[in-house]
Amino acid sequence: MGVKLAETAGFCMGVKRAVDIVLDVAHDKGDQKIYTYGPLIHNPQTVELLEKRGVIPVESIDDVHEGTIIIRAHGISLDERQKLKEKGMKIIDATCPKVARVQSIIKKHASQGYTVIIAGDKDHPEVVGLLGYAQGRGVVVSDGDDIDRLSDFDKVCVVAQTTQNIKEYEEIIRRIKKKYPTTIVFDTVCDSTEKRQTEIRTLAHEMDAMVVVGGKNSANTRRLAEISRESGIPTFHIETADELKQAQINGYNNVGISAGASTPNWIIDGVIDYIAQYREEKGQKRVGSLYKLWLFTVKTDIYSSIGAGCLSLVGTFVQGLSFTIFNVLMASSYVFAMHTINRVQDKYVGRIRGSFREETYVRYKKVFVAVGVSSLLLSLVLAFISGVAPFLLLLFISVLGMFYNIEVFPRSWRFTKLGDLPGSKTVFVALAWAIVTVVVPQSRVSLVITPEMVTAFLFIFTVVFVKSSLSDMLEIQSDRFVGRETIPVVIGEKKTKELLIIISLIVGMILVASVVAGYASPLNIVLLISIFYVWICIKLCDMRTQFSSIVLEGLLETNFIIAGLGGCLWVIFST
Repeated sequence: MGVKLAETAGFCMGVKRAVDIVLDVAHDKGDQKIYTYGPLIHNPQTVELLEKRGVIPVESIDDVHEGTIIIRAHGISLDERQKLKEKGMKIIDATCPKVARVQSIIKKHASQGYTVIIAGDKDHPEVVGLLGYAQGRGVVVSDGDDIDRLSDFDKVCVVAQTTQNIKEYEEIIRRIKKKYPTTIVFDTVCDSTEKRQTEIRTLAHEMDAMVVVGGKNSANTRRLAEISRESGIPTFHIETADELKQAQINGYNNVGISAGASTPNWIIDGVIDYIAQYREEKGQKRVGSLYKLWLFTVKTDIYSSIGAGCLSLVGTFVQGLSFTIFNVLMASSYVFAMHTINRVQDKYVGRIRGSFREETYVRYKKVFVAVGVSSLLLSLVLAFISGVAPFLLLLFISVLGMFYNIEVFPRSWRFTKLGDLPGSKTVFVALAWAIVTVVVPQSRVSLVITPEMVTAFLFIFTVVFVKSSLSDMLEIQSDRFVGRETIPVVIGEKKTKELLIIISLIVGMILVASVVAGYASPLNIVLLISIFYVWICIKLCDMRTQFSSIVLEGLLETNFIIAGLGGCLWVIFST
């Protein structure tokens, strides 16, 4: 099954702007009450998440008396804005600039004596707000019958709801001009809306079926579904991937996906995952049960722990230490324990159904707790057998890891736990992996910092840092909603990619320089394979529709396996 995602799918500029404004306010709100006048956007899942962050939608001005109120992207009327000012509330305007332009056109021409005809849905919040700027000289039309019922007007100005169907608006303009020849017409349909509608018409003729993702109460999403159906191909309008289970989408070879302007990325990703996993499962006969086993290990973090064991081998070989299975098992069990325990402790688990791990961790929480704690105890026992220094070092980073998602700072502070610190997750994970795979094994022999230790530490920190950053980049929008300040959230996707390329280049040069300077063996040159794979991983993240999230995560983690295999092959052929 081929999958093609429309380039314009997801948040439009106005919605993204409104969401970013609300999230910024929610981040700094403290004890202040925050409201949105109506649901911020027409997406129930997004509104639910915002409510959990303390942003409450209200349907009437009479329902609020204090605090901050945010005007959503649809905008409001002048009378409503005045009432909010009279209440003394702090008003934050998140009206879409495109909507604000229409408001300005209506206000100007109504004051000049024009009758303003608004093409749109009369009950839509945007249209209700636009009417409030017409000074009693506005009327709403949605079809030809409405136009036929209009009275005779001397001066007519026509605008459209920004999400209006383009074809319908063109027909309405034609009918109005026929009745009122001197009509002034403004093209107020948002360019994003035009692109979405044009794109879905094109996609619908290329695909066997279309999936339109977005709220059932979203006018622009419903219009996309209508346009797709008009092309004559099967069209499924869904809110979440769960609805695809009843939609019988699996019978189509090529599926196009579009989404409304209020649909968040993680919901679109969930739909892509569902279809992509089905496509991958159809090809499983070629690889048998090994493929299913691989997916299982990725989903349960076993693959991560295997990767940690491989990096432990790299740390051992680069430092010239004697191989011991204890170090490999210790690194594997520690990483598995920390990932599992922190996922279970994470208060956001289950909030967003976009992650392929969410359902498994929610359903088998007790099992993961038991296995995670047992794995942590095993790693500590193995460290104790290795010596006092390795045990104390592992115990120290284990305690830090256990407290990562626990509130340890006063609630009056901006950050109440280590996990709240901007970018902390990516940095702490990379540090923990580097310590357990490089420093802990070395501490069994000596506490002296050597050039080999520094080289191994920097290499492992980098490959883990890159993998964590790319994983965070895939979930940047959902992280923003739940309040996680990962590196991609803090500096953006583009700068994150640039940072990863720069860091990997620097570490690659250090690997080469260490060999040239005689501080390290040629193994460091072999490890450049992992640096090249880093760049491949960055490109893989741009191919979102080609892989399900679980496969993409597995491909990112495969870099650890590549490094370990490279180290083993070097040892085998160099002895």
